[in-house]
Amino acid sequence: MTTPSYPALSLYIDGQFLGAEGRKTQPVLNPATNQTIGTLPHASTEDLQNALNAAQRAFLTWKKTSPLERSKVLRKVAELARERAQDIGRNITLDQGKPLAEAVGEVVFCAEHAEWHAEECRRIYGRVIPARQDGVRQTVLREPIGVCAAFSPWNFPFNQAIRKITAALGAGCTIVIKGPEDAPSAVVAIAQLFHDAGLPPGCLNVVWGVPHEVSDFLIKSPIVRKISFTGSVPVGKLLGGLAGSLMKRCTMELGGHAPVIVCDDADIDAAADTLVPFKFRNAGQVCISPTRFYVQEGAYDRFVARFLAKLEKVKVGDGLLKDTRMGPLAQARRVAAIAGFIDDAHQRGATVLAGGSALPGEGNFFAPTVLADLPEDSRLMTEEPFGPIAGIVRFKTVEEVLQRANSLPFGLASYAFTGGTKNARMLSEGLEAGMVSINHVGLALAETPFGGIKDSGYGSEGGLETFDGYLNTKFVTQLN
Repeated sequence: MTTPSYPALSLYIDGQFLGAEGRKTQPVLNPATNQTIGTLPHASTEDLQNALNAAQRAFLTWKKTSPLERSKVLRKVAELARERAQDIGRNITLDQGKPLAEAVGEVVFCAEHAEWHAEECRRIYGRVIPARQDGVRQTVLREPIGVCAAFSPWNFPFNQAIRKITAALGAGCTIVIKGPEDAPSAVVAIAQLFHDAGLPPGCLNVVWGVPHEVSDFLIKSPIVRKISFTGSVPVGKLLGGLAGSLMKRCTMELGGHAPVIVCDDADIDAAADTLVPFKFRNAGQVCISPTRFYVQEGAYDRFVARFLAKLEKVKVGDGLLKDTRMGPLAQARRVAAIAGFIDDAHQRGATVLAGGSALPGEGNFFAPTVLADLPEDSRLMTEEPFGPIAGIVRFKTVEEVLQRANSLPFGLASYAFTGGTKNARMLSEGLEAGMVSINHVGLALAETPFGGIKDSGYGSEGGLETFDGYLNTKFVTQLN
C-alpha cells in the first residue's frame, strides 16, 4: 500500500500523468526498513510507442522554438526545484536511502543545472567560414538531433535525470526517459516540475518497466536518434553496441574505480578530512567515489590514523534521522555484493581496519569499511565496489603509482593530494581519466564537463560540451 508520506507514482506521456490502471506494477521499498512504500506502474508496449510518437510530434515544433522560450522554461524549473526541494528530497530519502541533507542538497544543487542549460542554450552558435570564391557563402549550422532516449540510475535519481533532460530540451530535442525503478520519485517530481513550468506536451516523457525490455524497444525505434545512458560498464557496452549497429549517437557515463593518490608532501590531515565524507557520502554508491587509496610510504601511518579517527564520527542510520551521516545501501543485493569484496580480501590476507560487516536489524545497513594490505589483484583493487568500502595501500614513487592507478580499464575520475607543483603536474598529466581533481574534490559542477574515457564511457554532460551530443552539424554552401 502507498503510505500517505510517499507520493503516488506515474508515467508521464504527452503531458499526461498516467497511473497503474490496467498496467503491471512493482513495489517500491524503503531501504532503511525494506517495507513497501509505493507502487510503480510499468509502461505497456502501447505506452512506450505513445511516448515515442508524442516526442516525435512535439519535436517538430519544439526544435523551432526560440532559445529564449526554452530558457524561460528551464529557469522556471530551477525556481520550482528550489521551492520543492524539501519534499522532493524527503521522498528521495524514503526510496533511495541517502541522508535527508544529501537528498535535499542534490535537488538544490541540480537547480543550477537547469539554470546553466537555460543560459547556454541561448549560446548555441553556428559560424560563417570565409569562402574561396566570390559570391559563395559558407555557413555551419547546429541543429537539434531529434528524439532522445535516456536511461538514468538510482544512486543520484534527481541529478542524473535532470542533466540529460535539460541538455536535450535546451538543445531543442525532445526526450523519453526511463528512470530508476528502485528510486522513482525524483523523476516523477522532475516531470511535475516541467509540467508546471509550461513545457509543451510530448517534449518530456517518463516511462518505467523491465530495464532491458524498455531499452531494447526505445533504442530500436527509428524515431530515436540519440541515446544517453548512465550505469554499469557491462550494460553500457550492450546498449552502446545496439545503438552503434543502428548508427545512433550515444553519451555513455559508465562505471569508475577512482584512484586517490596521497603524496608525502601533501597536507595529510586536510586530505583525510576531505576524503572521509566524500568517500562515504551516499554510502559510497557514487560513480566518482574514491575507491583505491594509494598513500606514499612516509605519510601512510599518519593518513590512516587520521582517516580512521574521522570515520568514527560517521553515524550510520535511517536517512530521515537528524544525526545520520550515512544511510543504508539502496538495495539488499548491494549488502551481499559488499560482503563479497570483504570475503575476497580476507582470503588474500588483507587487514580490516574498520567495519567489515553488515549491521544488525532491519534495512540494508553496512558498516563503513576500511581495508589495508590488499594485493593488487584483489577484487577491491580491480572491481568497482560501489559501496562504503575503501582499500588503502602504500606506494613509493609517483612514477610507480601512476602505473598502478592507470592499470585498470576504468577512466572516469581520479584524485591526488600533493603540496608540490612538480607532483601536481605529473599527476594531472599522467592520470588516465576524464576528470582529475588535485587537492580537493571539485567535480560535477554545472559549468564543468562530466564524463570518462576508456571503459568508463564517452561524451560529456555539463560545461560548454553539454550540448555536443544533442546537436547535428550542418554545412551549407551557397553560390549567389
